[in-house]
Amino acid sequence: MDQKMSYIFDLHKTLADQNIILVYEGEFTQEITKSVLSMAEKNMDTTNEDMNIKKKVFNVMVECLQNICKHSEEFGSERDDFNTAIFMIGKELNTYKITSGNVIYNNKIEGLKAKLEMINSLDKEGLKELYKNTLSNTELSDKGGAGLGFIDMARKSGQKLSFEFSKIDEHISFFALQSNISRIN
Repeated sequence: MDQKMSYIFDLHKTLADQNIILVYEGEFTQEITKSVLSMAEKNMDTTNEDMNIKKKVFNVMVECLQNICKHSEEFGSERDDFNTAIFMIGKELNTYKITSGNVIYNNKIEGLKAKLEMINSLDKEGLKELYKNTLSNTELSDKGGAGLGFIDMARKSGQKLSFEFSKIDEHISFFALQSNISRIN
């Protein structure tokens, strides 16, 4: 195999090994977001996935994609080299894995990490209360809902959110987030 193109096989093998059924890397716009959602929905339709599972997966996907769009806008043309993100859906026997990754400013990591750790520390009732309190005590803006998306992802999935920050340079890091949704009702 030509060494210059062996990365294609390596990528294919990695995607297969990780049970990835959909991946998109690039700029995220409203149109691209709609297309990604549509492709995922069609995939679940062809496998006759349970309607409740589809709704949970779709809800978590929307929150994930909105998070990507929000952070992509923060960089604008200032850092065109980091204006892209990645979104993936994996499907295992009993679980859907929804994963996203995007660049964030390093000065936002501690606040985001604290928010995610706090969300992960709560049970179902605690998440419900946090969601209500956040809704009633926060002014929501066009840019987002003070972490409502993360809370909703944890509520819909019924699982802890997995996350990781990988430093790129002194200003920015790569933020990876994963939400798992059981395929068993």
